[in-house]
Amino acid sequence: MKALVDCNNFYCSCERAFQPRLDGRPVIVLSNNDGCIVSRSDEAKLLGIKMADPYFMARPLIEKHQVTVFSSNYNLYGDMSWRVMETLRQTLGENKVEVYSVDEAFVDLDNFSTTALWTAARNVKETVEKWTGIKVSVGAAPTRVLAKLANRLSKKDKLKTGCVMVLETEAEIKEALRQTAVEDIWGIGRRYAQKLKEQWGIFDAWQLRSLSEEFARTHLGGVVGVRLIRELKGMISKEMQDPLVTKKMIATTRMFGGPVSSIDALKEAVATYASRAAEKLRRQRSAAGIISVFIIAKQEKNDTDFRGSMYGKELTLPYATSFTQELIKAAVVLVEQLYQPGKQYKKAGVILSGIVPDLQVQGNLFFAPAKNYNRKLMEMMDNINFSQRDDILKFAASGTSRNWKMQRNFISKRYTTRWDELSEVR
Repeated sequence: MKALVDCNNFYCSCERAFQPRLDGRPVIVLSNNDGCIVSRSDEAKLLGIKMADPYFMARPLIEKHQVTVFSSNYNLYGDMSWRVMETLRQTLGENKVEVYSVDEAFVDLDNFSTTALWTAARNVKETVEKWTGIKVSVGAAPTRVLAKLANRLSKKDKLKTGCVMVLETEAEIKEALRQTAVEDIWGIGRRYAQKLKEQWGIFDAWQLRSLSEEFARTHLGGVVGVRLIRELKGMISKEMQDPLVTKKMIATTRMFGGPVSSIDALKEAVATYASRAAEKLRRQRSAAGIISVFIIAKQEKNDTDFRGSMYGKELTLPYATSFTQELIKAAVVLVEQLYQPGKQYKKAGVILSGIVPDLQVQGNLFFAPAKNYNRKLMEMMDNINFSQRDDILKFAASGTSRNWKMQRNFISKRYTTRWDELSEVR
């Protein structure tokens, strides 16, 4: 049996863990630059506050109901995520847990008998909540797709299910499939869902499961669709159990806290984004052979073509690399080519592609690798920055004042990673 452990309204739960007075009150968390709503407590959902709504549009409703607002505090959320995953590892075993996202993990419950599955699922939930303060839901079933489905159903009526759902028998699975709309199935996107409903009258997961593998191969993306149908039927697909696939493209993009007109500020921002992308690259033990940079200018009042305000260039590197300094050097060159004096810019981004394993980098007869490359130095920087956050160690090209950084007007304390921001007991 597989189980999906999913943190409920994760960002909001992290804020509530250190401010218990917010329990039972509506809470929301905003995206970068306090732009859109990215997390809502159940109370906020009941008020009609929608996911991804722009903050300025939802503000009247927020102020009317005195909703507590937070800016995204990635230092806190990243550390709390690590604590949740580490709790699962200590409870179930290191090799029984696979982290799927910042707030989700698949766990293996094969060691538990059928009669003990409900107890095991509840124990996992209670242990995580007791050790970390983060509320979670647990859905268990024979396959990952069914576990995802069970987890979703566990949250539809939290009082009734206690946020735990175990699908053991064929009858339980059949009923769960009938309760799940086709667009709510893991792996079925909006386009496929619309196509299934309009062309073939497939409206729920039970109807989808009844389709043949040949139909899935023809109309649902080939082998991917076949795996999905098999998983809905309770047949474990090995490909869906493998660890997450190495990314073929890595991007870091951000809106600025305010319009940027200086080329120096633009270079600092792009150098910072290149550093972050390089960290992601090293995390999956890869190197990139192509770097792209784009910048978006603030739209002029009379400009009706938004596409005209975006500029981008790419550069093929002499050899694939994951060394931050080499990537920053290339990114800054591209900024110099893109920058237009007199314009104000609101966003920039760095994209790495041509990704290969870092131990299989193809050499270049005409360019020698950087002599100052030191893999251990990069690993040390990554470890320190991960534990301390906020780029404690950085290249000078990234700047020091960083006036272009995104706005976070409602940021909470970094309760778990800063001595001077620990919670105070009075």
